[in-house]
Amino acid sequence: MNFKRFVSIVISVAILFFIYAKIDLANLLEVFQNCDGVMLAVALAMVIPITSITAWRLQQLVPKHSLGLLEANRLILGASVLNMILPSKMGDIAKAYFMSERSSLSLSLAIAISIFEKACDLLSLLLWCVFGLILYPDKDALFWIMTGGVATGLALGILLLSSKGFAALFFNSTAKFAPQSIKIKLQKMQSSWGEMHDYFWSNKPHLLLVTCTSVFIWFLHLLQIWLFILALKAVTPFLISLALSPLSILAGLLPLTFAGIGTRDAAIIYFYQDYFNQATGAALGLLCTSRYFIPAMVGLPFLGQMMAANKTIKNKE
Repeated sequence: MNFKRFVSIVISVAILFFIYAKIDLANLLEVFQNCDGVMLAVALAMVIPITSITAWRLQQLVPKHSLGLLEANRLILGASVLNMILPSKMGDIAKAYFMSERSSLSLSLAIAISIFEKACDLLSLLLWCVFGLILYPDKDALFWIMTGGVATGLALGILLLSSKGFAALFFNSTAKFAPQSIKIKLQKMQSSWGEMHDYFWSNKPHLLLVTCTSVFIWFLHLLQIWLFILALKAVTPFLISLALSPLSILAGLLPLTFAGIGTRDAAIIYFYQDYFNQATGAALGLLCTSRYFIPAMVGLPFLGQMMAANKTIKNKE
């Protein structure tokens, strides 16, 4: 275990300790005991269609559909495991290497596809977040700041994906102020980004299909979280949840904690405080964490192959 991963685990444990020190565990258990079991099962089962559609999208991203749907599912699940135990989303990089091994893809194009896939996910999440925040009633100064920040991030991301010139300006400007180690990574990413842009913008109808699929996938993610809320017998309007759950997920993406555990839980409790109590918020945090652990557990049989791919990547660096 490297030092950064160790620190992230320590921070996660510290945040969870702080959260649960303020919550009566008996109340947390009571929330789960009184939940709607059928609704909870339906919400948890949504992992299946979400993973399947995500795998189908990956299959569409690969030229000439040279990746089978079953293999795409294996790659998605295997990457889920590695992303839980390795830093910097290395599972997605290992997935790219694995795609190049199992198909006619070059490694650089496989990495470009992986980058585009994650960019679509982030921009789709930001899109739903902006949509929800705009419709969110009674916005105070903090929510207006968050709305502006998220909208700016969405606009920047769209520019990076749509304009090769803007992307080059962004990477070159960032590299000037970055440390040498990060500068090398930025240069490699810029090369893959350019290849990604050339590949995807050459077929605009296909690009539109992938984009719409990404937006729909994240609608399912946010719907799943709302179903968790219903299962816990809490009351939150769906449009309100569309604004608050993306903010909580974005908090979990901050590179501070292990798999977002702790920061995501704290954000859920804070953002939903007007709709349910801290015990329910903590329960929702646990269920949201299960969204990442369930695919990772299912992907454990593929861990050996993915770890071998990750080791090969490190040997080539």
